[in-house]
Amino acid sequence: MNDSCVTNESSPAYEVDFYAWTQQQAKLLQEKKWSSLDIPNLVEEIESLGRQERRELENRLGVLLGHLLKWEFQPDNRSRSWFATIREQRRRILRLLEKSPSLHPYLPEALEIAYQDALDLAVRETSMSYKTFPQECSYSLEQTLDFEFFPGRQTEFGEEWE
Repeated sequence: MNDSCVTNESSPAYEVDFYAWTQQQAKLLQEKKWSSLDIPNLVEEIESLGRQERRELENRLGVLLGHLLKWEFQPDNRSRSWFATIREQRRRILRLLEKSPSLHPYLPEALEIAYQDALDLAVRETSMSYKTFPQECSYSLEQTLDFEFFPGRQTEFGEEWE
């Protein structure tokens, strides 16, 4: 790595070659060269990583809720694809929560935020209007993440889908 990439001031390498900057900062951290670190940009990037985790949670919940709405409101169009998407999003959300357990308290807020995206997805992918769907999420957080929950289903899901 090239030491000319490192500055203590505005760190042009950060803006010119982000990957090289990350590698240099990692090296400086490993070598405990604290005074050579680009602290302002490191702080910004670490905060950004946290926001990224929250966005991923919101995005996955949005896709999941959108497919739950389609599942509930278009029973005649249910497909193996919808079933697989619902399972996949639940699994990915649970994996994200396992890796970042501090996101658990954010779940109720994320559910509310994601539901608006879910409405857009359901309207975009069906012939139904916004008025068709509840304006607030009618699924509890527990239902949303429960692998056995499929709205509008009275009995266990048939083997044909599994």
